[in-house]
Amino acid sequence: MKRLILADNQAIFRAGAARVLALEDDIRIVAQCDDLPRLISAVDGVRGAVILVSSSMKADLPALVAQAHALDSRVILITENNEVLTDEVAAPLDGIVGRNISGVDLLDCVRRVARGQRCHQRTNVTTMQATDAVGTRVRDRLTPKEMQIVALIVQGCKNKDIANQLGTKEQVIKNYLRSIYDKTGVSDRLELALFTIHHRALSDAATKVGNLLQMKSA
Repeated sequence: MKRLILADNQAIFRAGAARVLALEDDIRIVAQCDDLPRLISAVDGVRGAVILVSSSMKADLPALVAQAHALDSRVILITENNEVLTDEVAAPLDGIVGRNISGVDLLDCVRRVARGQRCHQRTNVTTMQATDAVGTRVRDRLTPKEMQIVALIVQGCKNKDIANQLGTKEQVIKNYLRSIYDKTGVSDRLELALFTIHHRALSDAATKVGNLLQMKSA
């Protein structure tokens, strides 16, 4: 049984990854962490685990890898879209994957790392261009208000929170979501968040809108 620690401060992505991993008979998620103190505590408390951690956690990666290796654990880093890692940072890591990784490839990487192999996956130019085409097409179909809602969904906000932030009613947000689901071809908010994260052009647009909303609410 492969024990796994999942650390990501993006709640929707963490939930999606957990759902994929938890379906496997040979993998058991022993901890889910949304901040650094929980991650450090989990790493200390489990020996021989695979640690799947996002770069957005802003962990001290050399220290984390050293801590993990001392306990016979291994570290896979989830990188953000277009993120660049130096060779110095990448070299000690047991695995590197992007947020746009498929469920099948994520499982394969976890299993390979658990066996002591290295798994450094790099998105090639062809895949990035194909992803951009899909993301751009969907992004252009969404209205500015719909894009705001998508950005807040990715941040893990509930309908009530979104309604309060946008100054409208919860039922209005539900109506917008039905339109967004139709345009993106997804069926629920989890699929919407994962779809957005997996498509670079759409993810970049949502990040920009999300940052603007945070500035306005500050």
